[in-house]
Amino acid sequence: MILSAHAVFANIDLNAFWAQNSWIGEKLATATWETFYMVIICTALSYLFGLPLGVILVTTEAGHVLENRWVNRSLGVIVNATRSIPFIIFLILVIPFTRLVVGTSIGTTASMVPLTLAAIPFVARMVETSFKEIQWGLIEAAVSMGANAWQVIAKVLIPEAMPSIILGVAITTINLVSYSAMAGIVGGGGLGTLAYYYGYQRYEDLIMWATVIVLIIFVQCVQVLGDKMAARAINKRR
Repeated sequence: MILSAHAVFANIDLNAFWAQNSWIGEKLATATWETFYMVIICTALSYLFGLPLGVILVTTEAGHVLENRWVNRSLGVIVNATRSIPFIIFLILVIPFTRLVVGTSIGTTASMVPLTLAAIPFVARMVETSFKEIQWGLIEAAVSMGANAWQVIAKVLIPEAMPSIILGVAITTINLVSYSAMAGIVGGGGLGTLAYYYGYQRYEDLIMWATVIVLIIFVQCVQVLGDKMAARAINKRR
C-alpha cells in the first residue's frame, strides 16, 4: 500500500537510507534520462508525420484548397480508429511491427515505436484544430491574390496557427510522458519501469514518490516553456 508523502519522509532516516541505497540515485538519473530521450524523440517524430497529416485533413475538406472528400474521409477513419484504441492495448498490438523495426519489443528504443505511432493521429487532430481556428477570410484573401494551395499552407495556415501548434507540442509532450509511464510497466524503460518494478512491486514508497516528483517537475517545465514560446510567436505575428 502506498503511504502519503508525509508519512514516508517522516518515518525514514533519509541519510541512512541513501547511504544503504546509493543505487537509487543512479537508477533515478538513468530512468529520468530514458524518459526524456523517449519523449523528446517521439514528439519530434510524431510531428514530422502528424503535421503533414493534419494539413491534409484540413485542406482536403469540402471547399478547401485541396478538396478531396475521399482522401479526407479515408484519413479521418484511420485517425479515429487509431485514437480509439487505449494505449496499453495498442502497445501490445504493434509488438510484431516493433520487433520488425528494432528487433525487440522490450527497452527504451522499442517503446519509441508504439509511442510515436500512437502520437501521430493525436498530433494530426491537434494540428487540424489549430488550422480550423484561422479565420476563413484570410485564406480567401490569399487565394484571391493568386496564391496556390501550397502557398496558402506555407504562408497562411502554418504561420497563423503557429502559437496554437506550439501549445499543441507541449500538450503532446505531456501526453507522451503519460504514455511512456504505461510502456514502462511492460519493460519499456524510463520512470514508469522504475516506479512499477522498484517502487510498487518492492514496496519502496520513497522511490515511488521520487518518481512522481520528477514527473511533475518535467511536466511543469514543458508547459511553462510551451506557454512562453507560444506567447513569443503571438508577439512576432502582431
